[in-house]
Amino acid sequence: MYPEYLVEPMRAELTNVGFEELKTAEAVDEAIKGEGTVFVVVNSVCGCAAANARPAAKLAASNAKHPQKLVTVFAGMEKDAVDRARGYMMPFPPSSPSMALFKDGKLVHMIERHQIEGRPAQMIADSLIGAFEQYC
Repeated sequence: MYPEYLVEPMRAELTNVGFEELKTAEAVDEAIKGEGTVFVVVNSVCGCAAANARPAAKLAASNAKHPQKLVTVFAGMEKDAVDRARGYMMPFPPSSPSMALFKDGKLVHMIERHQIEGRPAQMIADSLIGAFEQYC
């Protein structure tokens, strides 16, 4: 686990634009299960989260058509919440950062770390926006 003072600014990048921080497995269940669309970001301290993932998530979330719920879990911090979110993302292997879109509790779009590393935030956001347009 990382010191909270280190990750707080990274959490705030998403929570300041409307993402809800999920810190328990039960909160993850409540957010993902049920009707509607949910965008989940597995946040991370790594450089590709800072340069690519968080900026892409913010760009996509500002699109006119976006999921009903915007949520995030932080890898290396709340282990139970992260593990539960990753369970919903199966069969994709765990990766941080990563992003997933759920509709009515089912995974409909996934972006893994290898699709984030080395790609501009706008390219990642465009993929997300396409999924939002299709499913939201």
